[in-house]
Amino acid sequence: MSSVLNNLSSYNAEELPSADDLRSQRFGIAVSDWNSDITFELLKGAVETLEKSGVMPDNIEVYHVPGAFELTFAARKMADSDMFNAVIAIGCVIKGDTPHFDYICQAVTQGITSINEDGVTPVIFSVLTTFDKQQALDRAGGKLGNKGVEGAVTAMKMANLF
Repeated sequence: MSSVLNNLSSYNAEELPSADDLRSQRFGIAVSDWNSDITFELLKGAVETLEKSGVMPDNIEVYHVPGAFELTFAARKMADSDMFNAVIAIGCVIKGDTPHFDYICQAVTQGITSINEDGVTPVIFSVLTTFDKQQALDRAGGKLGNKGVEGAVTAMKMANLF
């Protein structure tokens, strides 16, 4: 469903695993430094949501990568390490005047999908792919909420799925 119809920060806390279950779980976050004014807001939303839900701050590890393309490598290394119950990949790709946008979006999407198909640790896709900067701002704490919050909620649910 389109994020225009939903606030990305809305969730029912009663649908999350208990704080007791989350207290001992570990979450990895790979965040792209490209478009950092956007991605760091997404990171903030994810970390705050994890902590608010009961995840201990010391059980959240953040790794910075240069751009969205590098998220796949970092997410794969974290997922394969068996150190985390779930991994969140945070990035932002804004369409420009060249096909670079299409190549990066496709590569990151396929890369994260491949990790999820091959691994046992869920990797959550919290990568904004927008036509312009305003759309990204709207989804990074703006009028549509924060996709980082959505990523954290998804990570907690997936880490406790089985």
